[in-house]
Amino acid sequence: MIKPTKISPLSESPEETLDAYILAHSDPEGDYLHRLYRATNIHTVHGRMASGHLQGRVLKMLVTMIRPKNILEVGTFSGYSAICLAEGLPEGGRVWTFEVNDEMEDFTRPWLEGSQFADRINFIIGDANVEAPRLGITFDMVFIDGDKRTYLETYEMALSVTRSGGYILADNTLWDGHVIDRSYDNDRQTSGIERFNDFVATDRRVERVILPLRDGLTIIRKL
Repeated sequence: MIKPTKISPLSESPEETLDAYILAHSDPEGDYLHRLYRATNIHTVHGRMASGHLQGRVLKMLVTMIRPKNILEVGTFSGYSAICLAEGLPEGGRVWTFEVNDEMEDFTRPWLEGSQFADRINFIIGDANVEAPRLGITFDMVFIDGDKRTYLETYEMALSVTRSGGYILADNTLWDGHVIDRSYDNDRQTSGIERFNDFVATDRRVERVILPLRDGLTIIRKL
């Protein structure tokens, strides 16, 4: 029996306590991913960019539900989300994950290769917007989590390599609420996400919904 999480007025806020409650009632993260997330926060500048426990379990669940054969990930970072995506794949499925920042390779590659799902992951250093179409693969799912300034360009690339009925997931589409904060109008990353959100909202080629998960996760289905 799971012990209920109680709010401590002297320590955690209600939001923090609710987050803990959600995690306590979701599938566990697992030791390997827990160690990867911790290492990411210790050894990289922007550790919170990693998907983390809740979003990682959501990604794995979505893959299990949709049962894609080929997944494209744009923005590997430390490899956390790639492992979660690979975890949900059926037999014979593969994740092709691109990271444009070659300085991440020394950190990320050993973690991917040490994962029990290493045989399902192709890790590539390069610009996915250029290199992914050259693979000649039709993808069933794409996870966009790269440069926010070029989200719209990445979206168009993703559409071009995704099958009809396939899914595109876009991370960080609420961007800490900056998308509705006018003080961030001159921020290029915020502007990139706003441009993406506004375009996708009226794109007749797809169906879409934004989930308020972490920093915003948009689920898009190609018609």
